[in-house]
Amino acid sequence: MTHRIKISIKGAVQGVGFRPFIYKLAKSLGLKGYVLNTPQGVIIEAEGEHNILAEFIERIKSEKPPISLIQNISIEKYSLNNFKEFEIRKSDLRGSPNAIVLPDIATCKDCIEEICDPSNRRFLYPFTNCTNCGPRYSIIESLPYDRARTTMKKFNMCTECNTEYENPDDRRFHAQPNACPICGPHVELWTSNGRILEFHNDAIIAAAKAIKEGKIIAIKGLGGFHFVVDAMNVDSINRLRKKKNREEKPFALMYPNINLIKNDCDVTETEEKLLLSAQAPIVLLKRKDNCGIPGEVTPLNPNLGIMLPYTPLHHIIMMYLKNPIVATSGNIAEEPICIDEKDALKRLKDVTDLFLIHNRPIYRNVDDSIARIISNERVILRRARGYAPMPVIINTENKKTILSVGGHLKNTIAVSKGSEVFISQHIGDLETIESYNSFCNTIDKFQEIYEIEPDIVVSDSHPDYISSKYAKEKFKKTELVQHHVSHILSVIAENEIDGPVLGISWDGAGFGDDKTIWGGEFIRFNECGYKRIAHLKKFRLPGGESSFKEIYKSAFGLLYEIYGDDELKYVPFNISEKETGILLQMLKKNINSPECSSAGRLFDAVASILGIRRKVKFEGQAAMELEFLTYGFASEENYNFEIVKDKNGLYVIDWIPMIKQILEDKMNYILLNMISIKFHNTLVKIITEVAKLVKEKNVALSGGCFQNKYLLENSIKELLKNGFRVFWNKEVPANDGGISLGQIAYLSYFKNIK
Repeated sequence: MTHRIKISIKGAVQGVGFRPFIYKLAKSLGLKGYVLNTPQGVIIEAEGEHNILAEFIERIKSEKPPISLIQNISIEKYSLNNFKEFEIRKSDLRGSPNAIVLPDIATCKDCIEEICDPSNRRFLYPFTNCTNCGPRYSIIESLPYDRARTTMKKFNMCTECNTEYENPDDRRFHAQPNACPICGPHVELWTSNGRILEFHNDAIIAAAKAIKEGKIIAIKGLGGFHFVVDAMNVDSINRLRKKKNREEKPFALMYPNINLIKNDCDVTETEEKLLLSAQAPIVLLKRKDNCGIPGEVTPLNPNLGIMLPYTPLHHIIMMYLKNPIVATSGNIAEEPICIDEKDALKRLKDVTDLFLIHNRPIYRNVDDSIARIISNERVILRRARGYAPMPVIINTENKKTILSVGGHLKNTIAVSKGSEVFISQHIGDLETIESYNSFCNTIDKFQEIYEIEPDIVVSDSHPDYISSKYAKEKFKKTELVQHHVSHILSVIAENEIDGPVLGISWDGAGFGDDKTIWGGEFIRFNECGYKRIAHLKKFRLPGGESSFKEIYKSAFGLLYEIYGDDELKYVPFNISEKETGILLQMLKKNINSPECSSAGRLFDAVASILGIRRKVKFEGQAAMELEFLTYGFASEENYNFEIVKDKNGLYVIDWIPMIKQILEDKMNYILLNMISIKFHNTLVKIITEVAKLVKEKNVALSGGCFQNKYLLENSIKELLKNGFRVFWNKEVPANDGGISLGQIAYLSYFKNIK
């Protein structure tokens, strides 16, 4: 007996070859009906025998395209319609969009083979793609995902491309960005003032030649521009650093293939899998002792951030170069990545020698993602290309739409619809007008693609954050969330933790509920809310925010807390008598010397005390260099500390015994490597001992300090050894890139936003 069913599928089912897959499967089973896209997902109506329909549903689940994601399937029964055939119908545009927009996907093996095959019509064509790979999020203007709603709408398919597009047996069947050299986008090589030098493959050949000659090339890629130089040319690297205003922060590298990466770095099986994944992020790898990459790429850093080519354009360039290149974001320091060639001519012309551009518009800037393997699991440090805007599913259902605007540094924004939280790509530090405009633009485009007007907007409780000011000025109904509460809630949300949790949030700085600077916090969460349980002992920061970069001031404040006026006997760094007097007066009279309980500032102070550096050139640099000192050394020793209760009943971790022992070790010429390991071990011991005092089974770790591989791995190990369940950020960054998720989780869990 024939039946008719309607199947509604939600998830990442647009732009992945899902409709062609359904079409082929239905035809093979002899079913009649149709499949179409809607702003909510995919709708299928099918008529056939009951057992065939049951097989159809099961095979949809088990044989779906590898890059698709099914979140929900609902099935309804209807009276027969007597369909004549099975077809792909035109998209239904009705309803509010909540389909998942797929991230941009690295070039698949089949497309790579085509661009390498001289007999193929797409030989060396830099915009080759199919339903299994290519641009998605960076070109989508609105849902559902059809060519007319992408930046590819300006390119009319030629006869051959259109035949592929309409052929159910072709892997380009309904591939929306489908193109070829006849009908698709093309590349051009420009001078720094916009004069065209070469077209098509001649432009790529000339660009590769210029890179070999030591020139700086700005290349328009998938989600924006890269600055590219030869990774072996020290003069080019130094020139790029100076022009880009990026003194010491590591540059990312692109290698032609995995074998060359293995020549220069230790690569585990898990790291190799991540490098070769469809997301193709930058992966942090430990460089080998005989690595040929100059130290100028990553000064004083034993790691390299490496990615493989992820677009046909990159693959073709690397075919000609055959060697690694520096491939860093096409921007001036602190500004957003450029996505438009006209804007790039204005903003980047003083940095680059040549521009390799193309005429496919980029609708939204999407930087490269950065990931690291910690405890044999992928941890995302910057969430952008390949991952954004895939949603995080939380274990609550929001009936109202929430917009969160994130923090001030490493900003992301997010939108909540039901149990899905759609998190934007990495936006960056909101330090410049350009960054702020990018932040506003990202919010506008999120509202546009999901057609939402938020019912409530949530921001950080810091009154001076640009993002918080934006929320207050632009929206009527807003909520504030404490910074470290958001950090822990991001872990609770992405891991869907049930029950009470002890959250440990360690970072550089956040505005505390008591109006001091927090950053070394232990916070208990349950169904009623949260309560601060413990924190690191406070010390003052003479100079306030200037101490974040001039880290010797953090050390000065830390030592003053221990020794007072006798501090000068212990100051192990060179500062003038005049500045010493000024800093002492600031501390004595409490002038611009805010209190902090920050783990990040403690890292800075210890790094300065050890003489590692007096000032940092970028956030977290001193803490990174302390971590690097642990590489290749082992010890289970730790320093002493005390846990006491203050008048408010909070546990306070007193680090004074530790600092005194560190000073003693330094005066006794103990290796800095061993001092660093003992310092890290002490922090792990602090975490474990406080967890034992609080006695919550679930422990969540978040905040920028937990990007430290040694600290995170050893904290996990010790907590597990002591019987705790341990959770940490994997899908969203532990740094402030995860704040937007935590902000939404706060409203979802504690404010009854139903």
